[in-house]
Amino acid sequence: MRKWHFTLHLQEPLTSEQSDTLDGLDSFNDGRMSLVEGPGWAKFTCIFEGATLTAAVAEALSLFRDFPGPLVRSVELRPIALEANDMATPAVVPAPPPVEAAFPGVS
Repeated sequence: MRKWHFTLHLQEPLTSEQSDTLDGLDSFNDGRMSLVEGPGWAKFTCIFEGATLTAAVAEALSLFRDFPGPLVRSVELRPIALEANDMATPAVVPAPPPVEAAFPGVS
């Protein structure tokens, strides 16, 4: 199995209620995902094993069944995943702008 390092970018920062829920979920506290927050944004840095990147991302996303509310807006492959898995070129599309930037007046 390969180890895949990637980042799940959330649509919005977590609310205080979501943060409290997250603290009680063992599936998010097993060391494979780490929440990183900043002003106006939140993301999870992830390290999952899988035969393919798609399988690893699918497993990470499946954990959100127990954590309703946050929406993942993009997945970013971290550079270490390229080195560790003998990949030469990142096959990643940059995270899209927030909805408000792409469509003014829509939220």
